[in-house]
Parts: sequence; C-alpha cells; structure tokens
Amino acid sequence: MAPIRVQSVLISESVDPRCRSILEENGIRVTEKHNMKKDELIAEIKDYDGLVVRSATKVTSDIINAASNLKIIGRAGTGVDNVDVDAATKKGIIVMNTPSGNTISAAELTCALIMSLSRHVPQAVMSMKAGNWDRKKFMGAELYGKVLGIVGLGRIGKEVASRMQSFGMRTIGYDPITPPEVATSWGVEPMSLEQLWPQCDYITVHTPLMPSTVGLLNDETFAKCKKGVKVVNCARGGIIDEAALLRALESGQCGGAGLDVFIEEPPKDRSLVNHPNVVSCPHLGASTKEAQARCGQDIAQQIVDMVNGKNLVGAVSCSVFRGHMQTNLISSGSDQQNNIIMT
Repeated sequence: MAPIRVQSVLISESVDPRCRSILEENGIRVTEKHNMKKDELIAEIKDYDGLVVRSATKVTSDIINAASNLKIIGRAGTGVDNVDVDAATKKGIIVMNTPSGNTISAAELTCALIMSLSRHVPQAVMSMKAGNWDRKKFMGAELYGKVLGIVGLGRIGKEVASRMQSFGMRTIGYDPITPPEVATSWGVEPMSLEQLWPQCDYITVHTPLMPSTVGLLNDETFAKCKKGVKVVNCARGGIIDEAALLRALESGQCGGAGLDVFIEEPPKDRSLVNHPNVVSCPHLGASTKEAQARCGQDIAQQIVDMVNGKNLVGAVSCSVFRGHMQTNLISSGSDQQNNIIMT
C-alpha cells in the first residue's frame, strides 16, 4: 500500500493515553480537544490530516465538508454509525475502526445479560435492597440444554458462542458472510434465519446497524419465535424494533430482554427500561479498562501503519483506499456500500 501523508491528528474525545504517545513517537503532531460542539469542530477540523473519535463525536457531512486536509477518520471502537461514511468516501477520506478492541468486553457483557435473564439477578438484587426476601418470585431456569441463536458470527458472536457452550447451551447461528465451516469450527450450527427463529430459547444479535439489519427483530419475527423467547442486544440500537419488543413483552411472546443499546441514547421513552422483564445498561459493551486501552492503542497503531504503507486494518470505506493500496490489504468492520457484515 502506498504511504499516506498524515502530519497532524485531532483527538476529540478521551482515549487511552498510549494513543497519543504512539502517534507522537512516530512524528505525528497531536492535539486533544474534547467535548467540542458541532460548530467548534467545523472551525477546528480544517487544520488536521486525521481525526480520532469514540462514539460521542458525530462526524456529519458538514464536518467532513469543512475538513479541507482530512485524510483519515479513526474510530476507537467498532461501530461507525456516528460517522457519515458515505460523505467521507465521496471526499476520499479513509474511515477505519478497531475491529477487535472491544470483542472480549462486549462478549462478556452479552453473556452476563443472558445469565441475568435466566435467573432474574438484577430484579432479585433490587428486591433485597428494598428489604424483601422473596425466593418464589424469582424462580429462574437453567441455561443447560437451552438453545442460543446468534445472529452475526463475527468476532463477538463467536466469543459469545464459546462462552455459552461452557454452560451447556446449544449454539445455532446465522451470518451471510461467515463460511459454514468457520461457524462449525466454533461449535455453532449455521442455518438460515427462518430456521433459527423457532428453535431459540435465547437470541443475541451481533451485527452492524445498516439498512438490512434495521428492525431485524420485529412483530413478524417475534411471531416466528418460541413463546417466551429471551433476546439480548449489545450491538446497536435499532436492530430490534423497540415498539415490537414492548408488544412482545406485554403479550408474553418475549419472556425478557437484555438491552445495552437503544435507538435513542439515553432513551427518553422509558417504557422498555421500566419493564419488569427488561435488564438494561447504559451502553456498557466497551466500557472496560482493557477494551478502552486496546481501542486507543489499536487506532493509533493502525494510523501509523497506514502512514508507513503497511497493512491497512479496520478500513470501512473500502472504495477510498483501492487507489492507495498495492498489496496486503486487510479490511475488517462493515462496508456499508457493499452490504458486507463483519462483526
């Protein structure tokens, strides 16, 4: 891959200190300005070749159009729905994420929510804190022998499968990209969504948010599931139709939901959060010290490697770097233009 000249980088959110150190050790000037408003970022961005963000900074088309020198947008994390990838692509700006930085943390939280749903742990804790001792109210069910459906068999989905198999769960899954033999090597039975829905006791989703995944779990799909199915979403809000989920919870078609993400964050409508069969978190999937350290360090190293003409890891806007690359292209994440899912 031909080297790309990056001399200055703006970091707009708090990232691991090693991110800055790695960039500066490789001759890149770094400026940190956090919590900027949109107009402030528009005024600032014109001076930089690179921008590093987490999830709070919304890199809109207005910001991208104001970025006269920008060559790279680095997302210290997995999801890039806070970046207008299309606008960046049109302007020739590479967008990259850190595809493996939060894999373990997100997988562990997913497993924690599955276990919480099976034994009503959060509800029992709150009941105890309120001074109650109600053993009968919180009767749970074993995970052993139950069927876990995993939609999206990328990094996180496969790690979830590995962990839940340790509890004796049968893992089945769907992914349009992952070869069947890869799924099988992780102990997951690959199948179509139509085959998957009616078999599951639990369903967890691990896909990017894109047109093909918006409302993937909706009234129609809930109707195809076992009565009482439990669902978990630690991926992106919107993959599960929230209104449909509430209806399924009220009817008993869905027996419980573990939600780390919402369409609107924080959610103004508290109907799901306040539902007695919902366990919710404020988007904590990547909120571990280890994940944040990995993401900050990974994005810095990926930028340095790009500058030095080495492998391009985590590239999302594939059409941009085709003109730059010669060999050794490694692309991970989601290519929204080609509708490729890698999770």
